Amino acid sequence: MNVIALSGGVGGAKLARGLARILPPGALTVICNTGDDFEHLGLPISPDLDSVMYAMAGLADEQRGWGCLNETWSFMDAARTLGLPDWFNLGDRDLATHVSRRILLDSGATLSAATIELARRFGLAQQILPMTDDAVRTRLDTDAGTLDFQEYFVRRRSQPRVLRVHCDGAEAARPSLSLAGLRPGLIVICPSNPYLSIDPILAIPAWRQWLMREPARALPLVQSSPEWH
Repeated sequence: MNVIALSGGVGGAKLARGLARILPPGALTVICNTGDDFEHLGLPISPDLDSVMYAMAGLADEQRGWGCLNETWSFMDAARTLGLPDWFNLGDRDLATHVSRRILLDSGATLSAATIELARRFGLAQQILPMTDDAVRTRLDTDAGTLDFQEYFVRRRSQPRVLRVHCDGAEAARPSLSLAGLRPGLIVICPSNPYLSIDPILAIPAWRQWLMREPARALPLVQSSPEWH
């Protein structure tokens, strides 16, 4: 059975890991939210892609809930000494992933191609893809102004009151794979945050329209917002 799973980070990563363990190699494709992606210290950070990749590779730190198991923090210690921004933690093992992604992207690879290559290096038998290779960014209108997701969630610790969530660039974005004739045996909507992890995927018109054409094979594990119904 071919399975497509729409996923965010931590919650979705756990289900993706379970699906990867019970499905035959190559039977699972996990489509990850990239609305949380941003650039930090010159490096492209894809938190949800990496959470899923680490979980499926058995490298996730489940106690902390993010990042790599047995992580060390020498880079962050040195960064603080040099006065670099330290509000977003980059562990040493995690940093190697972001540097590798930077090199792949700078060589001309798309985010999809870079993700496929990173998954191969981690020895994964299942496929992980971003929801799109185009730039889509989740931004929040708050009582402190409009904030990028990581600015709100990490730097401001989710303290500003949220008035509206929007996905800039979603309307013009294209899916990371061709949906024409794509009819998997099962579509799984993973238990990720419906507004911040699943809705950015469904904000892309082609993904939304494709999913609405496949209701009999959709297995919703979360309640998403009403806008895409």
